[in-house]
Amino acid sequence: MKTRFIFQALAFSLFGFTACSDDAPNPGNETESVYLLQTMSEVTQLKPGFMSSYTEFPSGTFANATQPSAFQGQANEGWRTRNGNVYKMFNASFERGIHKLNISAQGSISYGTSILTGNTLNGSGNFVIENDTKGYYWDGNEPWVIQTFNPELVQKTGKIDVDFETILKRNDSRITFQGIGQHFLAIKGGKLYADVVYSSGTGMARGMFNDVFNDVSIAVIDLATQKYEKTITIPNTQSIAFVNDNEMYSFDTNGDLYILCQGGPGALGGRSKIARIKAAETDIDTSWELKYSDIYSVDTGKFTGLLAKNGKLIVFSNSVPLSLTPNNINTGEIWKYHVVDINSKLITPVEGLELSTNAGGAYAAFEIDGRIILRVNAPSKAGVTGYYELNGTQAKQIIHVSDGHVAGFTKANVQ
Repeated sequence: MKTRFIFQALAFSLFGFTACSDDAPNPGNETESVYLLQTMSEVTQLKPGFMSSYTEFPSGTFANATQPSAFQGQANEGWRTRNGNVYKMFNASFERGIHKLNISAQGSISYGTSILTGNTLNGSGNFVIENDTKGYYWDGNEPWVIQTFNPELVQKTGKIDVDFETILKRNDSRITFQGIGQHFLAIKGGKLYADVVYSSGTGMARGMFNDVFNDVSIAVIDLATQKYEKTITIPNTQSIAFVNDNEMYSFDTNGDLYILCQGGPGALGGRSKIARIKAAETDIDTSWELKYSDIYSVDTGKFTGLLAKNGKLIVFSNSVPLSLTPNNINTGEIWKYHVVDINSKLITPVEGLELSTNAGGAYAAFEIDGRIILRVNAPSKAGVTGYYELNGTQAKQIIHVSDGHVAGFTKANVQ
């Protein structure tokens, strides 16, 4: 396997890869796509770490941070890939916005053109892409506005011309912050779905696990007319999705949309669920939902990752009660994968892997080259941290990261 390494800081987990003994860097070999690996060197707020590129699907044991061309920075946790283009909500200086990665024919990685957003609110830079020239995003500086941008050029183009504040604002003394699209933006069937935030938080905590109401509100906007249509609700839950590159929603092969709510009140879950909007519908499907309490008898946790594929959900949730203590919610090796049959609700634990830390801003389960990949980060156990391929309900390790915390794996186009 020939490898090309260049590392760049982004945020959250350190992803270590050491070239196998028969691997050699090959900067002169050109290819149309590469595989990117991202790691965090330490689990801190700024997420310092590294990024690397590989000409072939990597395998074996690697140390990411020790490669000769390793490029270091902040914000090394998660990314969003569309048609081989890789975007991040944070750059190497931990600035919020929409930041596109450039990968050269020699495998070097750099940040290209960016849209900088307000840097004082979590979720600023949350975005969704409609096509190569049209996307939508949220800027914390204008919480009631859905901005528009060109994803190819990464340039702001305007906004949806709707007065969402007049339509959706609520008068309630408990509400200290309101807006639209901070956590959730998705496109399905010519409609844009955007969460409506009613928060009791202040400062950086605005919109962070402090929903005022016990139902999640989602505005539905028709993209052809750019007009607001209605508001739908997911009942008896809170905290839809999150505020980083881990979108926490997934489309099944048939077009059904599955939406993760972490629950609450607070960051420790309770009433966490996954809701569905069927492919040809625009309302929440009241006949189906998956609750955290469907997996565990005590409702003391939440989902933080999901992938829908061929009538199955791969879900990621805590296996012991959550607490704001060391070695628990963020760094504790307590998170577990299950496969759920959507129609029968049969729930099966994934075999062949250890418990992991929370994936945070990185995807827990995702697909590359038609292969379903699972992230496992377990620094207390030798030889465990890395990526695993899932077949049915059985997982097998395909990559072992020997240093740091795994925080992203994707396939990207070269420029």
